[in-house]
Amino acid sequence: MTKIDPIIAVKDVEASSVWYQQVFDFRRIHGGNEFAVLVSENDEIVLCLHKWGEHHHPTMTNPAIPPGNGLILYFRTKNMEAIRAKVEKTGSVIEEDIHSNPNSLRKEFSLRDPDGYYLIVTEFHKYEG
Repeated sequence: MTKIDPIIAVKDVEASSVWYQQVFDFRRIHGGNEFAVLVSENDEIVLCLHKWGEHHHPTMTNPAIPPGNGLILYFRTKNMEAIRAKVEKTGSVIEEDIHSNPNSLRKEFSLRDPDGYYLIVTEFHKYEG
């Protein structure tokens, strides 16, 4: 079995952690000022947050580089409308409001998190070959 634990570099681990918890109802199970592990309602790791700075991770040493170039955090959920309402309460900027994606034929919307990472939130679906 192979699993992935995505780690993104953030300016403020606590603030980013709170934002993801407010928007997605994630829970923080590990962390401090430099690292946080966020899990879903079934205790699956969804996202890890790592503070920018001089660490042993070569892609996390320079916070001046725009975060997430080429990266999309794609969230499939049964709670898209509720998440959209929570995003509104945080004052986050919506990049593209709810619409039907012509490729997936699913409703989705996109936004950026507090550090500028691009997120797409879509109706839950299983990938079909």
